[in-house]
Amino acid sequence: MGNRTHMNIGIDMMGGDFAPLEAVKGLQLYLSQHPGAATVFCIGDEAQVKPLLEEYLLTGVNIQTVHAPEVIGYHEHPTKALKEKQKSSIAIGFHLLATGKIDAFISAGNTGAMLVGSMFIVKAIEGVLRPTIAAIVPKINGGAGLILDVGLNVDCKPEQLNQFAILGSLYSHYILNISDPKIGLMNVGEEEGKGDLLCQATYPLLKENKQIHFIGNIEGRDVFTDKADVMICDGFSGNIILKMAESFYDVAEQRGLHHDSYMQRFHYENYGGTPVLGVAKPVIIGHGISSAVAFMNMFLVAEKMVEADICGKMKESFSSL
Repeated sequence: MGNRTHMNIGIDMMGGDFAPLEAVKGLQLYLSQHPGAATVFCIGDEAQVKPLLEEYLLTGVNIQTVHAPEVIGYHEHPTKALKEKQKSSIAIGFHLLATGKIDAFISAGNTGAMLVGSMFIVKAIEGVLRPTIAAIVPKINGGAGLILDVGLNVDCKPEQLNQFAILGSLYSHYILNISDPKIGLMNVGEEEGKGDLLCQATYPLLKENKQIHFIGNIEGRDVFTDKADVMICDGFSGNIILKMAESFYDVAEQRGLHHDSYMQRFHYENYGGTPVLGVAKPVIIGHGISSAVAFMNMFLVAEKMVEADICGKMKESFSSL
């Protein structure tokens, strides 16, 4: 798949607080900068989606609409909604992904439904205990780090953290272009033997793992420095770090410092969405408040994941374990 130039990307047009308008605007931004890279399948209520696509002059062979009369709302129970709403944009998107009609699927809709679909329709790569979600961390020197898990797995076992390290290392290498990603274990001290039971049991596994470049424990103060490229933790700690980091932008904005080039990099829009790592095909989950720029960046992440065949590389890594 690596040498295939053209790809099909599916997007849930109904997901997000400003759907479908911002999704349409994001699609326009993406196609104006990357014409011809992909055929985009716009999945949603045609009565709402088609007039907007026409208004923004988004017609032609690179855009296909797929009618989905139902929508999974924010407050619906994910598993129940996916089962009962087979004609929803999220259910149809996963069906197209699972059957190979699209190569990647993007949505800013119900996060739970996106995770359930990833795990039960697309399914985990063989050997992966639990898929994970990662977030990009802006480093002070201009680079990008990766932290995982950031909320999918609040309780973890050492073996899972060890797998997150492999998944994060591959993503960091192929998608963030870091040649030999340094892996650090998020902890409360640098010395080996520090931390809670989980960290103490995970450390030796990471140390013995030949597939990664493990540098030892890291602390909260190292998150924005170059000490580690990939920071490993359970989803409970990771989610706290992520939410706190996201709040930096709001603080900067309130204090009039958001024009600072570093502070601007904390805006969620820059990263588009969060990839679900460890599932068989590229799935990207966007923020509920996603704007046009965020949608454009989700398309770019999807394109890069398909081009690099990141899921294929993860499969290879786990088949050799």
